[in-house]
Amino acid sequence: MVKVIDMAPSMLRNKHIFIIEDNTENRLIFQLMFMKHEARTGFDRWGTEALVRIRNAIHIDLIILDLMLHDGLSGFDIFKQIRGVSRFADTPIVAVSAMEPAVAVPKAQQLGFNGFIAKPIDKQLFPLQIAAILEGEEIWYTG
Repeated sequence: MVKVIDMAPSMLRNKHIFIIEDNTENRLIFQLMFMKHEARTGFDRWGTEALVRIRNAIHIDLIILDLMLHDGLSGFDIFKQIRGVSRFADTPIVAVSAMEPAVAVPKAQQLGFNGFIAKPIDKQLFPLQIAAILEGEEIWYTG
């Protein structure tokens, strides 16, 4: 059962969300959705420069992390790198992935992700899920 806080997506207003996603179409969907709700976004397409871009950001409220990236990169490995930077030790990180949930969710929970949202995302539910994570809820949505 997924618990989603009943709140308007306006809770995303002025939030800075960093997206690590190698699929251009998915990234554009996320960015357009967040723009609609007045959130700011940054991104890294492949994950290779993610840590540099994140460190250079003035402020990040939440990180969306694909788990299956190109060139053998794993979102799990990038997660560990991000958590290794003390400034981001408490920044919510949510996996948004097409990886098999039976495999991804237990590993994400074990590592300390703040949630998992299965692709394809539900465009109505997704902003509410992100807002709930920003409010401290954990979301484990397998579709």
